[in-house]
Amino acid sequence: MRGARLRQCAILVGGLGTRLGALTQDTPKPLLEIGDRPFLAWLMRELCRYGVEEVVLLTGHLSERVRTQAEALAARLPRKMDIRIAEEPFRAGTGGALHHARHLLDERFLLCNGDSLFDTNLARLLADSAADGVDVLGRLTLRRLPDAGRFGVVELDGDRVVAFRERPDAALPAIINAGIYVISQGLIDHCAPECSLERDVMPKLAAAGALRGTLGEGYFRDIGIPEDLEAGRAEIPARLHRPALFLDRDGVLNHDHGWVGTRERFEWTDGAREAVAYATARGMHVFVVTNQSGVARGHYDEDAVRELHGWIDGEMIRAGGTIDDFRYCPYHPEAALEPYRQASDWRKPAPGMILDLIRAWELNPARCLLVGDNQTDIAAAEAAGVAGHLFSGGNLLACVAPLVDDLLNRAQRDDLLERAQREDLQRRAQRDGGALGTTTVR
Repeated sequence: MRGARLRQCAILVGGLGTRLGALTQDTPKPLLEIGDRPFLAWLMRELCRYGVEEVVLLTGHLSERVRTQAEALAARLPRKMDIRIAEEPFRAGTGGALHHARHLLDERFLLCNGDSLFDTNLARLLADSAADGVDVLGRLTLRRLPDAGRFGVVELDGDRVVAFRERPDAALPAIINAGIYVISQGLIDHCAPECSLERDVMPKLAAAGALRGTLGEGYFRDIGIPEDLEAGRAEIPARLHRPALFLDRDGVLNHDHGWVGTRERFEWTDGAREAVAYATARGMHVFVVTNQSGVARGHYDEDAVRELHGWIDGEMIRAGGTIDDFRYCPYHPEAALEPYRQASDWRKPAPGMILDLIRAWELNPARCLLVGDNQTDIAAAEAAGVAGHLFSGGNLLACVAPLVDDLLNRAQRDDLLERAQREDLQRRAQRDGGALGTTTVR
């Protein structure tokens, strides 16, 4: 069975960006500023959520600028990510870029454009790809549009990609390619040293039955023209500073059998995977914060904790959700193992794990909630400024779904109120400015 998690993503960042004029004369399009960081940093931040540990930047235009920015890009991310550079030897096209970088690429990897963001649940793409047979060389994320007049369209038979068509003559609803793929090395065998993945490779593979598609929903923004770049600058930072759900582990995600350190002793609670998938689909971060004194007591080591968490994350992706990050505390004041015999501000009821995630992921505590099965969980949440809720057993989805809905509804109301207040201030400033401009001094 294929793994659902993919450790690597290749990102196409070699375009000229000619439609942006002087803006891209000295700066590659993916490095244009969106809020307080380059667009590429936002894109890589999203990839962190789905377990990507390495990106390969497929460069061309102004490649050296990308290379010199790599360290700064990595420093802005909430999780460690290695960055490798693959520079095409000439203007090779999107398929050619893959051809020249294949020695750096895993057997299966994600591929995406460096100048567009599709805020969709990538766990669905990864889960579907994990179930594909070896004859499937690529899986595409697709979008359904009410008016696809500006785009080439994709024809499907079930989830099989049958064909790619030119832009329709009329403004009609259709399915289009969203530019995020799972690619196998076998697909690169069909890429020439100079070719277009979209025009030269994908249509032939569709005709051969080697492509599949996963429909996604969500916000989309391409920054290829000045108007869309400005819209992205206004919209993207607010959208990607997400609300967050914190979950305790033992007693919430899994039944607490006492110091659970292996898959064999791990038993999901009812609705656990569905609860994470629900929060992910609603656009939230999901984090796990767990005391793991089993390490301090010598029942298992930290490698076992990390291995178990990696397995949990993969199982969540198969269920259509993702755990964006984990924090665990291996310390205990009465530990059997001396290196772990200490008090720690990460051990709940102290808030250290929650605060560290708030810092790393730039969270607003007022837009976060925690679900735990113990009063120490609630105390840790309150100390971090986060609303805490007790899970007393039963179905976790039934507990989490209304809490998530309530949090998101309140956040939406707050956003609408803030926007109305901001627009009112702007109208007053314009009115007062106009009045001052027509005052006559006698």
